[in-house]
Amino acid sequence: MIQAETERLLLSKITLKEASFFVELMNTPSFLKYVGDRYIKSQKDAREHIKNRFLKSYNTYGFGYYKLTLREQPNIPIGVVGILKREVMEHPDVGFALLPQYEKQGYGYEASVEMLKWAKEKFKIRRILAITDPDNGKSIKLLEKLGLTFEKRINPFDEDKELLLFAKDL
Repeated sequence: MIQAETERLLLSKITLKEASFFVELMNTPSFLKYVGDRYIKSQKDAREHIKNRFLKSYNTYGFGYYKLTLREQPNIPIGVVGILKREVMEHPDVGFALLPQYEKQGYGYEASVEMLKWAKEKFKIRRILAITDPDNGKSIKLLEKLGLTFEKRINPFDEDKELLLFAKDL
């Protein structure tokens, strides 16, 4: 079911039907490099991830990640955008990921603008965060274009690598 529309995109809640798409998305070179290996190697893995992460978030917080499709191809997922409330972070954070063939076309920005609007108007979120790998220049550039500013380096997941924390008051 379509939750929102932008000039070129449709945003819909993620369902278990998107399992094969998530196997593809979460194993792209940039996802593995900048987000990390989530060990989603089969449709079964993807369905478990969708249930335990995305569907749980909708039920717990009313928001989560949303599937992106092009208006002219509404049955072909191209990426995700969303808001996630992580236990290790004080405020919700915005995130996005696109299949490589849809990067550098403004879809991430267009979808994220809609997400920030939702965060403020629909979900009454007053401060939004974002975390990214320090080497992910494309993500950093997009976060800055969205008006988020760098605050500090953090290690929220007790991993070997620190992440950059960006924030914006809505």
